Amino acid sequence: MSFTADNMPNQAGKTFIVTGANAGLGYETALGLAKKDATVVLACRSEAKAEAAKNKILKKAPKADLHIELVDLTDLDSVKRFSDNFQSRFDKLDVLINNAGVMVPPYTQTSDGFELQMGANYFGHFLLTGLLLDALKQTKDSRVVTLSSLAHVQGSINFDDLHWEASYSKLKAYQQSKLACLIFTLELQRRLEAAKAGPISVAAHPGVSPTELVRHIPNLMVYVLTPLFLLVSHKPAKGALPTLMAAVQQGVQGGDYYGPTGYNEMKGKPGTAKIASHAKDEEIAKKLWALSEDLTGIKYSF
Repeated sequence: MSFTADNMPNQAGKTFIVTGANAGLGYETALGLAKKDATVVLACRSEAKAEAAKNKILKKAPKADLHIELVDLTDLDSVKRFSDNFQSRFDKLDVLINNAGVMVPPYTQTSDGFELQMGANYFGHFLLTGLLLDALKQTKDSRVVTLSSLAHVQGSINFDDLHWEASYSKLKAYQQSKLACLIFTLELQRRLEAAKAGPISVAAHPGVSPTELVRHIPNLMVYVLTPLFLLVSHKPAKGALPTLMAAVQQGVQGGDYYGPTGYNEMKGKPGTAKIASHAKDEEIAKKLWALSEDLTGIKYSF
């Protein structure tokens, strides 16, 4: 029987954080968990959008246990405040879902000097995971689920110009950020295993799904490509299933990667996804990890 939001196990008594829970894949992920009686922390940048999402979920799951905590993943100080607020209110964390992200925006630097996509998609989540690691370690069978993308296959880590200050390619920067997320997933798992720590680190990707991420794609391109896009994509509710599978399915192993199993992993039933060989390069992973700790100011405590 294939994994669906309806047949996934009940999650009563478990606490989840979903970043970017107010829209798209994050909203569908939070909704799926709420319907299964989980305690869900909606980690969002906008309080108004978070409240709207919460109310929308409550209409579909009236007994849902939902909590809003504000976080701007492009601001490391905001990530630290979120961690402090969460840990003052909760004494456990079963699953951290690093979902929030941006895709192909105009060139922007975060307040910490990172290129926006690398900052929001990767560095913010790197810091968040490190800050919450103790809460995860204190919770039995906990998991970190980090969202990557099909785009990781074409990605590379541009160590010589990580923040694209010399020249900027929207697409290459996005590919880099999503490759970084997958490299991080695998390296985090290696380090957890080496430390014999309890949590596991897994990843997921949604395939091709029309969400708010595409808001920066030019209108003409959207118009021209829409017929093809509809053919190869599936709705966010389907796109969220690999994330939910990674988060709750029994038998998930550290280092696993989930995505749609249809043609080229663009859509279809959720299952095991392919990891590009360069995402498994341990030397690149160690270099990126050391750089990430330096740039975010955190030293992971395994």
